Amino acid sequence: MVRFLINSQPNNKTIIMKKLFLTLVLALSICSVKGQEQTQENFKKDEIKLNGLFLILGAFDITYEHILNEESAIGITAFLPIDNDVSDDIKYYISPYYRMYFGNKNNASGFFAEGFGMLNKTDRNIGLFDDNDENFKTDFALGLALGGKWVTKKGFIFELSTGIGRNLFNNDDSDYEIIGKGGISLGYRF
Repeated sequence: MVRFLINSQPNNKTIIMKKLFLTLVLALSICSVKGQEQTQENFKKDEIKLNGLFLILGAFDITYEHILNEESAIGITAFLPIDNDVSDDIKYYISPYYRMYFGNKNNASGFFAEGFGMLNKTDRNIGLFDDNDENFKTDFALGLALGGKWVTKKGFIFELSTGIGRNLFNNDDSDYEIIGKGGISLGYRF
């Protein structure tokens, strides 16, 4: 067998087949790279969403999201109560976030994991019958969220999400605060 390898000379057919194979591989790789660039550029990159669950419960929760690439996005959510029952517990929150999308979709949709910050003003003594504004404290929380987002070809969005975080300031040993975030949102990609 060693003698066969030493004595064998590549013939013209072998050289032509190798060149043809190499040319085909190069052509296919260029086409696939070009196709990936086009899918990345073709979808719209801005979204606006309204949380329908919080709207039913008495609060206005709106989100703007900008897609960085097909796997990640940044955004900001603003929450304002419109019902007195909700405003007794929370005055507002503003929550910037960063999301990573997972799965085989190429348009920043599907399952996601999110890291968020949240500037909030909440009642530290929730459950007391004291309407005194002194109980409200402004704080900043860090947290994580999970969810899913589905986008139609026309750009309409349906999103489910839930998250939890912890306030970092104004906490003492007996009263640390866990903050929640989530919803059922409808929106549009433009």
